[in-house]
Amino acid sequence: MEPMIRAVTEGDAEVLLNIYAWYVGHTAISFEYAVPSLEEFRGRISKTLQTYPYFCAEQDGKLLGYAYAGPFGERAAYGWAAEASIYLARESRERGLGRRLYEALEAALKAMGVLNLYAKAACPDADDEYLTRNSVEFHEHLGYRMAGLCTGCGCKFGRWYNMACMEKFIGDHRGAPGPVKPYPHVTGPE
Repeated sequence: MEPMIRAVTEGDAEVLLNIYAWYVGHTAISFEYAVPSLEEFRGRISKTLQTYPYFCAEQDGKLLGYAYAGPFGERAAYGWAAEASIYLARESRERGLGRRLYEALEAALKAMGVLNLYAKAACPDADDEYLTRNSVEFHEHLGYRMAGLCTGCGCKFGRWYNMACMEKFIGDHRGAPGPVKPYPHVTGPE
């Protein structure tokens, strides 16, 4: 059976946190040092769902990964831009799930009126055991372009890492934009 993409609920928090915990503890993909508590992680999901889409991939009752969007900036003029994040269970990578999750995310954001989509990707000067350029390459493969590089802005595992800011236009920039609508809380894509 093909994995389905569906909207995340707060009830998914524990499994999604377990996926995320590996990235926090073993990689520099996340710049967090400590795994958030389940309560904090559930709160992050709840806060996101108030305005933005949050999807997961599920197969045979098992969650395989997730992607969500959030604000790009706090000021009103950033309202037509969003930031995307994605995490896949280690055994679920290289199966096309990342693309499918991002496609669902982009469709929902586009329907909301979002025009620009951004992703921050930790990026090493040279690949090491904690970080490779895979995230940058994944986003480039999906049509993102490098919008900027913050050099040596994060230190994890005693090493300095860069942060790439990737950008993709998902809407038309002609004329004054209409208002961005909050994400409708529906069951998500099928």
